[in-house]
Amino acid sequence: MVSRRFFEQALTGWMKGDGPESDIVISSRVRIARNLSGYPFPMLSTKSQSEEVLGMVAQLHEANGLEQWGPFELLLLSSLNDVEKKVLVEKHLISPNLANESQNGAVLLNQTESVSIMINEEDHIRIQVMTPGFQIREAWSMANQVDDTFEEALEYAFDEKRGFLTSCPTNVGTGIRASVMIHLPALVMTQQINRILQAITQVGLAVRGIYGEGSEAVGNLFQISNQITLGQSEEEILDNLHSVVRQIIEHERGARQVLASESKARVQDRVCRSYGILTHAVIMDSKEAAQRLSDVRLGADLGMVDHVSQSALNELLVMTQPAFLQQLSGEKLSAEGRDIRRAELIRSRLASK
Repeated sequence: MVSRRFFEQALTGWMKGDGPESDIVISSRVRIARNLSGYPFPMLSTKSQSEEVLGMVAQLHEANGLEQWGPFELLLLSSLNDVEKKVLVEKHLISPNLANESQNGAVLLNQTESVSIMINEEDHIRIQVMTPGFQIREAWSMANQVDDTFEEALEYAFDEKRGFLTSCPTNVGTGIRASVMIHLPALVMTQQINRILQAITQVGLAVRGIYGEGSEAVGNLFQISNQITLGQSEEEILDNLHSVVRQIIEHERGARQVLASESKARVQDRVCRSYGILTHAVIMDSKEAAQRLSDVRLGADLGMVDHVSQSALNELLVMTQPAFLQQLSGEKLSAEGRDIRRAELIRSRLASK
């Protein structure tokens, strides 16, 4: 029986707010794409072939090959309803692609939800590790160990010249995507963000919304990740990302200092207005909620709000998403129904802090 905590508890390991630089970096993530030798990529696999892949990965799990990071639970996507799948997407535990299009798709999740192993997604295996704060090297170390465990038991599709073979050509080589979710309200408010984002793209990094490619950056939250997987080693990829993110952190800190010294009253007014709206609004859409929560987060980081924790604000990032709201309500909600439930949830959560 599937554990209900994956769908009913919003707070997960990456939301704790206790990692390094957690006032700016919400989480760090490393994802490794791997395919099995002798099997077509998932999009070309027959039902029986994808079942074989699932069986091999499940067998490794059942043999306790992953006990170091476990215990794990295997969730078959075919056993979940649409809302449950979307909740896993909103918690960043599976990709939208796995939720929407996968044949014989599944995910292995450990209890802390720090390790997520997607099966029969765009690739046969996608190993994902998420950590709170700026811990990209720690995330890589854990993901690499999980990858080594799989490689000992399974034969990967590998080419001496091209490296690891993947369904999407942009992942060929190392197959690694490293990213950070970062909160940059001061750079947005001081109108420096466009210059910073342009500079990021010029050094081989991509900037997206918090749900990856094709998603909108809302609430001043951005996902920064490597674009190049071929021609660089894993360490070079990580070093480049780490160096650039470190510079972004310093720019954001500098912008916050400017705001606190030169526009303190205006920033405090904005923070207090947003807090007041969050604690009194009856209807609130997701975009406004994200922006208001961003303002309060900035206020908390600047010492203007002292009774709201980072973990509570991180938890609300997930709890206020459409699928999670419906999961909590136990019923399908209209757009207006979700906006009403979202406002009610935010009021109750902030009132309890």
